[in-house]
Amino acid sequence: MFYHAYFAIAALTKYYSEVFPPSTTPGIAILDMCSSWVSHFPAGYKQDRIVGMGMNEEELKRNPVLTEYVVQDLNVNPKLPFEDNSFDVITNVVSVDYLTKPMDVFKEMSRILKPGGLAVMSFSNRCFWTKAISIWTSTGDADHAMIVGSYFHYAGGFEPPQAVDISPNPGRSDPMYIVYSRKLATA
Repeated sequence: MFYHAYFAIAALTKYYSEVFPPSTTPGIAILDMCSSWVSHFPAGYKQDRIVGMGMNEEELKRNPVLTEYVVQDLNVNPKLPFEDNSFDVITNVVSVDYLTKPMDVFKEMSRILKPGGLAVMSFSNRCFWTKAISIWTSTGDADHAMIVGSYFHYAGGFEPPQAVDISPNPGRSDPMYIVYSRKLATA
């Protein structure tokens, strides 16, 4: 299983390298929501501010790309503790399926993203089935893309979301899907 997941993670890292602002671009801030000990960013990627938000402080402390971190369970408190218009990019790696208050979280994402800022939600067909929300566990991959897309749509403040299948070897490795959107440039 790990071997198959490796290729999906590599595909995600490659995708990030194509859509992220160049490393060390002045003034760029990134939030990695539901972060842990690794963010899957390109090797050597750096910005002035890369914030990890997750539930396990020990894991967050070990994440080498983070410049700071916040310990918070978004299912208990979906309010993001950041100022309006403060991030250029928000990522969430294989954890959108665990959000029990996704609309609250996506509205908050819209609030804290800078106009034109990018939000990238990635997911696979693997999860902790006992922790994922029921609509996720009772639907398939295409449905998952529509579910995440509907979060962006109904939260408001985002461009129409787009879905991308970045699975490296369909049928032979774990799949990897992206649903992304940008905050509207003018509200």
